[in-house]
Amino acid sequence: MSEFYHTYNRGVEKRKIFLDDKDYLRGVHDLYEFNDKNAVINFKQRFGKSSEVQIVGDPISNYLSNHERPKEKLIDLLVWSFMPNHYHLFSTPIMEKGLSKFHQKFGIGFSSFFNTKYQRSGVLFQGKHKKVHVDNDAQVLQLICYVHANPLDIWKPDWKEKGLTSSEVQGALEFLEKEYRWSSHRDYLGIKNFPSLISTDFVSSFFNGPNGYREFFTDWLRQYEKNKEFIQKLILE
Repeated sequence: MSEFYHTYNRGVEKRKIFLDDKDYLRGVHDLYEFNDKNAVINFKQRFGKSSEVQIVGDPISNYLSNHERPKEKLIDLLVWSFMPNHYHLFSTPIMEKGLSKFHQKFGIGFSSFFNTKYQRSGVLFQGKHKKVHVDNDAQVLQLICYVHANPLDIWKPDWKEKGLTSSEVQGALEFLEKEYRWSSHRDYLGIKNFPSLISTDFVSSFFNGPNGYREFFTDWLRQYEKNKEFIQKLILE
C-alpha cells in the first residue's frame, strides 16, 4: 500500500524564497527536474540558452512533448503549492527513501539557483523538510484543500482566523483560479497550468473529475471553521 506524506519547508528566518515570477518558474522546473533518480539536465539546456523564459502556458509540458527522456521518479507528486517564503507538497514515495532524496535534490538545486541569482551564500531553507504521514482518505481530502487554499494568505492574510463570508468565498475562488498560478489548484479544476507535475488520475479517483473537485473545494472553504480542528495535525507551519 502506498504511503502518503504532507511535506513542507520555509526560508531560513522566514525569508522569501520566491521574489519574482522567474523564481516561481524555476521552482516549478525543479519540482519536475529533481524528481528523478538520475542526474538532472541544466535549466538553460532544457528551456533554451536564456533563462529569460516567458511565463505563459506550461513550458515543461511544451518541452516534454518533443524532448521527453526516460525518468526514474522518486515520488508521485499529487498536490503542490508555493508561497513567497515556503512551499507545501503532498506526495507518495515511489522508491526507498524517495521522499528524502527528492527533497535533498530540490533543496540543494533551488538554493544554488537562488544564491547565484541574488549573490548570496549560506543555507536558504530552514533545516530539513518537515513531514506528516497522511493516514486515510478523509485526511487526504482535507489536505488537498488546505494546500490549495494556502495562497489565500496573500489575498486575505487573516482568513484562517476569521473565516470567509459568502461574498469572500467567491472572491477567494476567483483569486485562486484567475490570479494565482503557483499551485496545482488550476490543474485540479481542469485548467492546464503545470499538469506535467502531478498525477491527474489521482484527481479523478477522489473527486470524479474537475467539477467534483470544484464543488468539494468550494464547500470546504465555506465550512473552513468546522474543518480547522480536523486539519490541525496535518499542518506543519
